[in-house]
Amino acid sequence: MDISRIIEQLPEEVHALLRDRWDSWRQACAAQELSLPSNEVLATLPQVWFYSEFVAHNCIREPQLLDELTSSGDLEQAYLAQGYADRLHCFLEGVTDESSLISRLRHFRRREMVRIAWRDLAGWAELEETLYELSWLADACIERSLALLHQWLRTELGTPCNPTGEPQSLVVLGMGKLGAHELNFSSDIDLVFAYPEAGETVGGERTISNERYFSRLGQALIRVLNEPTAEGFVFRVDMRLRPFGDSSPLVSSFDELENYYQIHGREWERYAMIKARVVAGDAGTGEQLMILLRPFVYRRYLDYGAFSSLRGMKRLIESEVRRKGMESNIKLGAGGIREIEFVGQAFQLIRGGREPALQERRILIVLQLLQQENLLPQYVVQQLTDAYRFLRRSEHRLQEYRDQQTHKLPEDAAGRLRLALSMGFSGWELFKAELDAHRNHVQEHFEQVFAAPQTRHAESDELELSAVWQQELEPDSARQALHAAGYERPEAVLEQLDSIYRGRRYQTLSDNGKRLMDRLMPLLLGVAGQTEYAEVALNRALQLLEQILQRSAYLALLVENPMALSQLLKLCAASPWITRQLTRYPVLLDELLDPRMLYSPPGREDLEAELQQRLLPVAQDDL
Repeated sequence: MDISRIIEQLPEEVHALLRDRWDSWRQACAAQELSLPSNEVLATLPQVWFYSEFVAHNCIREPQLLDELTSSGDLEQAYLAQGYADRLHCFLEGVTDESSLISRLRHFRRREMVRIAWRDLAGWAELEETLYELSWLADACIERSLALLHQWLRTELGTPCNPTGEPQSLVVLGMGKLGAHELNFSSDIDLVFAYPEAGETVGGERTISNERYFSRLGQALIRVLNEPTAEGFVFRVDMRLRPFGDSSPLVSSFDELENYYQIHGREWERYAMIKARVVAGDAGTGEQLMILLRPFVYRRYLDYGAFSSLRGMKRLIESEVRRKGMESNIKLGAGGIREIEFVGQAFQLIRGGREPALQERRILIVLQLLQQENLLPQYVVQQLTDAYRFLRRSEHRLQEYRDQQTHKLPEDAAGRLRLALSMGFSGWELFKAELDAHRNHVQEHFEQVFAAPQTRHAESDELELSAVWQQELEPDSARQALHAAGYERPEAVLEQLDSIYRGRRYQTLSDNGKRLMDRLMPLLLGVAGQTEYAEVALNRALQLLEQILQRSAYLALLVENPMALSQLLKLCAASPWITRQLTRYPVLLDELLDPRMLYSPPGREDLEAELQQRLLPVAQDDL
């Protein structure tokens, strides 16, 4: 095959570099009596070596690497899920100590990352294949390393057991993109370590607690994966997502984890836990842990408070992006990968407890589910899906160049041209136009999903009604504001509002509860004033509100969902009986305020199917 002719199809400024690389590699192959790969591989070699300095450097440094990849057939085939685990098991045959494990793992990682990058850059692998294989590679390295380290440490210190003598094992949770099988090319891996029960070791020269044993095991696992050596590293390990972060013990028992999330768990930790998956350790024990943690992530009610929490998280990210000048960051910048994930995961946090199908880790699947449930329009899901694929492919091209964890677009002309060509564009301007179009779509849909809801009346009116609620206006001004909002008897409304504002239930609310109430009241006053019988609708709604004041999830539902607030006032105005039922059973708010269900009463078969579904988790003999 005429490699020179293929090289000449690439930009002229890299011809000399590629010819030098080709000559160096040919000479090294000849010195080791290695044969050339197939024409299919050779046809892609110049472009792959142009797009990835990492691949070129490793092939030239270690000529037998490409020879072995091609002669085994691995370069030209996709692996199955178990492929990495099986290959690594053979690769580590005979390893008996930590130092040899460290060396062999780095060699294996280098081989497989060259293979993954080559297949991606040659156009032989779809995005999903690349994401899965990177995640499977990490799974295999974590799982096999843990098994060997546990075996060696048990020989030294004995077997960790619970008080009844049952052996215990470490469970490793993969968080973030690893947990969702969406790992990027040069990603950190976020891990959390846990063990089932307290106890101590049995059969060793001395007895130590399970916590100390698993701490040592966890430290060893981090060391073999993360420690930089002359051969590089396997994966950078980030443990900051564990309870209390860097200031806390490295490992926690299942009880300690459950108590932490019940008492101290924050909204961003719910977000982080959506993608959590057991990646190493005893799978059955790990599943018990996931069942314990699920109620923290997915609430039984519709949790609209997630919108506000994610909005706050996004504001923090945006301020960091501006502070560090990261606008060209395709992960964190406006219209980037993180915004797409936020859109999907907001709906998961809100509805996942009531709709188990949404308890899905992979964002592309989540987007399809949101379309099926009519929670997002088809065109929005399509645009977010197309943007995600484009951004993730661009992310891989950026990272495959030098195996560096970067999400920043290149600023130099050579880097821009290389990225554009690797993405199938003839030049930077065409690539950038496509990128900007995707990012604009993402930003537009993100802002629509997370926009703080407003009432139909003017913002100045809303401010006035907020002042009415918080008793910041003189009585005459307050009455005028209420009259302008649609109330014929503002004096009676003021008395009701004063009773609630000064009442014990409102005054003893948490800071978050008061913030929600202070946002809700002007919205409620505005919407009720637009109904035909404003005072009647408001009076009934306030009766309900007093009953749910301590339930911030319901306040958030009404604040974040203008349609729900509108439906509530419509129902309260129409029927005192419905108001009483909602007051007695606020959980009905979740369903009755959804217009998809409210105006489409289910038939007999639908009711039977729903009842059957709700009874599935209940044991047959549980009265």
